[in-house]
Amino acid sequence: MTAAPRRVLVVDDEPDVARLIAFNLRGAGFEVEIAGTSAEALAAAAATPPDAVVLDLMLPDGSGHDVCRALRAAPATADVGVLMLTALGEADDRIAGLEAGADDYVVKPFVVREVVLRVTALVSRLAERRAAPAPAGDPAAAAAAAVRCGPIELDLVGHEVRVAGAAVSLRPLEFKLLALLCGHPGKVFSREELLAEVWGLRGDLNTRTVDVHVRRLRMNLGAGADVIETVHGFGYRARRD
Repeated sequence: MTAAPRRVLVVDDEPDVARLIAFNLRGAGFEVEIAGTSAEALAAAAATPPDAVVLDLMLPDGSGHDVCRALRAAPATADVGVLMLTALGEADDRIAGLEAGADDYVVKPFVVREVVLRVTALVSRLAERRAAPAPAGDPAAAAAAAVRCGPIELDLVGHEVRVAGAAVSLRPLEFKLLALLCGHPGKVFSREELLAEVWGLRGDLNTRTVDVHVRRLRMNLGAGADVIETVHGFGYRARRD
């Protein structure tokens, strides 16, 4: 059976930008729809939920942040991948986008190839998560799928995280980042290595996205935030207890 084409919704009020992104995504095998406003984007996503949304931050009838929150609030689109495009490059602006529910971001002006690579990686991660087998109920198997790191407990099969016994909600990319670090306590990962292992991206790419995601991950971990350590000049690691 032939797999259904992966669908991407491109939301940008600049027609030339939207068409350029759509052309390259179609060349990568995606089915693409374009929307120029917040209203059009939400209507299109509700009619046929996409696998991913490339979302411009500045739209004529509202903010990309509001669109992202609305997508996350609707059950049919709560799990779609969201890549935000923004001309605002300051860390606080990028974090605001991620806190609204975006999975990743690209700062304008951007390289189209990077957008395509990031969308491809995002869709692949979400497909892997949806295809993950349900827990088998075997205590030995459950123990093998469990990772502990200080007060953090990860269920690699059920994609669940607890900090000091309390459930914590993480986006798929945050979970994958945490699982990689906690699966190798004490090992220092460079930003380039994390981009390759977590985002599936290689080459001369901007590594700031790693820093923003680590900061957001620490915020979500609360009392377990200090398990993730910064190794200045090198990258990040999970603390070895």
